[in-house]
Amino acid sequence: MTKAINLEEYFKLNIPLIDVRTPLEFAQGHVPGAFNLPIFSNEERVQVGTTYKQQSREDAILLGLDLTGPKWSGFIREALKIAPDKRVAVHCWRGGMRSGAMAWVLGLYGFEVYTIAGGYKTYRRWALAQFEKPFNLIVLGGMTGSGKTKILRELRVQADQVIDLEDLAQHQGSAFGTMNRLIQPTQEQFENTFAFELQQLDAAKPIWVEDESLTIGKRTIPGAFWRNMRSARLINLHVSDEHRVNALVEEYGTLDKEFLIDCTERVKKRLGPEQTKHAIEAIRADRMADFIRLLLVYYDKNYHRGLAKRDPAQLFSVERDGDIHATANELKIIAGTLPLQSLF
Repeated sequence: MTKAINLEEYFKLNIPLIDVRTPLEFAQGHVPGAFNLPIFSNEERVQVGTTYKQQSREDAILLGLDLTGPKWSGFIREALKIAPDKRVAVHCWRGGMRSGAMAWVLGLYGFEVYTIAGGYKTYRRWALAQFEKPFNLIVLGGMTGSGKTKILRELRVQADQVIDLEDLAQHQGSAFGTMNRLIQPTQEQFENTFAFELQQLDAAKPIWVEDESLTIGKRTIPGAFWRNMRSARLINLHVSDEHRVNALVEEYGTLDKEFLIDCTERVKKRLGPEQTKHAIEAIRADRMADFIRLLLVYYDKNYHRGLAKRDPAQLFSVERDGDIHATANELKIIAGTLPLQSLF
């Protein structure tokens, strides 16, 4: 059995999704959680497309059948691994021949197959539309080393709604943001996963998000969501400098020295030649606390500059005493999401 459905219907089904586009298309961007079962390799798709343009649709179909003929039994076996109960959704770029062919073969084998009308193109339109919604955001701010990410994680543990932008972007938002291990998704995939997480939240209820620049590494926060962040309430964490230095030494202290030096060189213009020189000397001498203190001069200036551009009526401050759980509760009280009794 095969049936065409729209995207909203698919979200309600809770069944595996098979993306039959090429590995290259899939890597550029896909629906989160989808399985890639490409009908054509990257090179084969180019061949078929060229034949379609230079010869005819019929010739392209015949070439496609020649290329995929030996593959179909393998597709069925892979689909059985993905969906042992034989219930699956399928899509290609526009919901055309590739997904139609896969749906027909799987249906012939006894699968219950749902094809996504409009294919991946429909998902992209839907994803970009999610950022236009008027979300009830609460922005968590604070200077570098304030523990914002840890507090967001604690809020999530407490079942509050949280969007972790740095996790989505796979970058910690500074010159050292890759931590010498993180690989950023494409901009398209960043948006896809971001939108997918947003649709699982209640837009009318508070959603916590960390204060970020427009760009996180090489990824850009969608414009409408960014404007929403800038106009939202911001709760600014105040943490002692010593606590911040200790936290950052713990975080950066184990990183490769050459990585730290390379990243420091990248911000030389903004840090200044003398500060950069002293910072690199501190790295080489294992004086990580001195390195962090030098770096914070630059980051703190930037943070205060950004804070000055916000509406003072939307700014609130909290002194953090180091207890993550207690701080998370205090933040929720300020935000109006917990009753006053929660303090006791």
